Amino acid sequence: MNLSTVPVETNDPINARILAVSEDKIQGFQRAPLGEIARLADVPLPVVMERIQAMLKTGTIRRVRQTLMATNLAPGSLVAWQVPADRLEAAFDYMFQKDPFSGHVVIRSTDAATPGSNYKLWTTLKVPQGFSMQKHADFLLRQTGGEHYRLMPAKRLFALGVGHVRRRGMAAGSKADALAEVMDVNVVKLNELEWRVLTALKREFEPEEITEQLWQRRAEEAQVPLETFYEIAEDLNRRKVIGRFSTFLEHVKTLATGERVTRFNALFHWAVPAGREIETGREVGRHHILTHAYWREGGPEFRNVNIMAVAHGTDKEVVLQHKTAIDEHLRSINIPVSYTNVFWGGRSEIKPSEISPFAYSEWCQSVGLNPESMKD
Repeated sequence: MNLSTVPVETNDPINARILAVSEDKIQGFQRAPLGEIARLADVPLPVVMERIQAMLKTGTIRRVRQTLMATNLAPGSLVAWQVPADRLEAAFDYMFQKDPFSGHVVIRSTDAATPGSNYKLWTTLKVPQGFSMQKHADFLLRQTGGEHYRLMPAKRLFALGVGHVRRRGMAAGSKADALAEVMDVNVVKLNELEWRVLTALKREFEPEEITEQLWQRRAEEAQVPLETFYEIAEDLNRRKVIGRFSTFLEHVKTLATGERVTRFNALFHWAVPAGREIETGREVGRHHILTHAYWREGGPEFRNVNIMAVAHGTDKEVVLQHKTAIDEHLRSINIPVSYTNVFWGGRSEIKPSEISPFAYSEWCQSVGLNPESMKD
C-alpha cells in the first residue's frame, strides 16, 4: 500500500466522514472498532484503515487508542499551579516530559486580571490506586519551584467527547433535547490479570497495527487467548472502566498539511448556588460545543466556581458566542450565576496519564522516592 498518495487533510470529504465518527462516536470496547467506524461513516473498511494509517503516519491524527474512564481507575484531578513567571516554561516542560501521571498540560490566561488569573499552569493529574495525590502534587511543586497549587477533583462528569471535525460550523446554543447524563466517579478495583489486559488494551496503535485483526497482538502481549482478552475487556466495559476507541487529532499545532484543527481552547467557569451543581451541570452539558463538562470545586482561589467546561474553536469570537448562549440558557431557566470567567489555553501538550500501580512504583524508584512513602 502506497500511503504517500493518500489524502491526509481533515477537510478531505472521506477523511471528514471517517473523523466525524472516529474522534468520539465509538463508545466502549468493540471487538471490531474499525469495522464499526466503517459502518457508521459509510466508508469501506479497507479505505478506513488506509486513511487512518496515512493520517497517523503524517501526524494529522496524533494517536489512535482505546481510551479508559480513567476517573474510575485512578483518583484524578484538575490542578491549577501558581508558578513564578521565570519558572513557568520549565515547569511546563517538567510536567509534560518527566511526570507520566500528568496528562493535559496547558498554560492558561484570562482576558483581564481576575481571581485565579495568577494560576497560569494547568494540568490533569491521575495517581494510581493506593497512592496519595496530595503527596504527588507536593513532589511536583518542589521539583518545579512552584508556590502553590489547587487540586480540583471531579465530583461528577456531564460531557466527555472531543469530536472537533463534527463541531465545525456548529450554531451557538446548539444543544441536546435531553439533559446531559450524570457520570459518577467511582474507583474500580482490578486484579493483576485485569491490569495486564488493560495495559495492553490502552497502548497507542502504531500505523502498521491498524489492521482488521486489531486486538490479536494485544492479546498476545497480555499473554491470554484472544477470546479471554475479549471477555475481560467486555467485563471491564460493563464495569464502566472503558471509555471510547478514538482517533485523536493534533488539534493544537499546525499540521503538515498547513491546517489548524482548532486555535482556541477555552475553560469556562461558573459559580452556582451549592446544591444546584448537578442540575446546572446537566443543563450545561447539553450543549454540543463542549468537549468536557464537570462539577469541580474551585475554592476561594477561583471565587468558589463549581461548574467547569471546555470548548474548542478556530475563532475566538465564535467560542465566546457559544459561552454567551450557555449563559443565556442558564438565565432563562433561573439558575443564578454569581461569577463566571474564561481561561484561554496557550501552550498546550496532551499525553495519556499512566494509571498502573506497578508503573507508579517503578517511577518512584526512578526518581529516588520510596513507593511506600507515597501511599495514601
